[in-house]
Amino acid sequence: MRILLAAGGMPETWPDLINYDVFIGIDRGAFYLFNAGFPLTLAIGDFDSLTPEELVQVKTQAEAFIQAPPEKDDTDTQLALAETLKRYPTAAIDLIGVTGGRLDHLLANLWLVLEPRFQQYAANIRLLDRQNSIRFYLPGSHLITHEKGMNYLAYCCLTPVVNLTLRDSKYVLNNMDVSHPTSYASNEFVTETASFSFDEGVIAVIQSRDEET
Repeated sequence: MRILLAAGGMPETWPDLINYDVFIGIDRGAFYLFNAGFPLTLAIGDFDSLTPEELVQVKTQAEAFIQAPPEKDDTDTQLALAETLKRYPTAAIDLIGVTGGRLDHLLANLWLVLEPRFQQYAANIRLLDRQNSIRFYLPGSHLITHEKGMNYLAYCCLTPVVNLTLRDSKYVLNNMDVSHPTSYASNEFVTETASFSFDEGVIAVIQSRDEET
């Protein structure tokens, strides 16, 4: 099962949306989803970014609706991800509308998988926009596939990482211990797949391309 979570980032940043089984709108993302012609399986958030008229439209369109108070411990995205994992713990989850705009929101979303409640699901979570695809990995050996149109490859250590080895890409590493968060950026595929391994830590692998002009 594939699930799309749409947060409040502008639809102009969205990638192509195909082959999803469930559509979940987070706060203003719910309004953007149904206005773009997609079904709204669940709308969730505090909805403080919507006008009263827009909120009525979201409530009318959503199959299920959860409204949280504005003063809460979780961000709307944390709230939505927790609810999604409760309902669909084995699904593949793509988040859009989470990488543009405010930097504090970007960092909060990038660090979601470091939370103990989410970390076990890291391999099922992906952040997407029209320029970037971000997947998360826990210790082990991994094979990644080149996504169409993406020119660059980055291995971003979100934590200290032990015994990192990068293979089958333009720039390689052998048994490197990384003491602090580090982005090994601007790497490239040399074939349609690349592999890497590590023993401790959390890594985000980013495939990206330049902005189209």
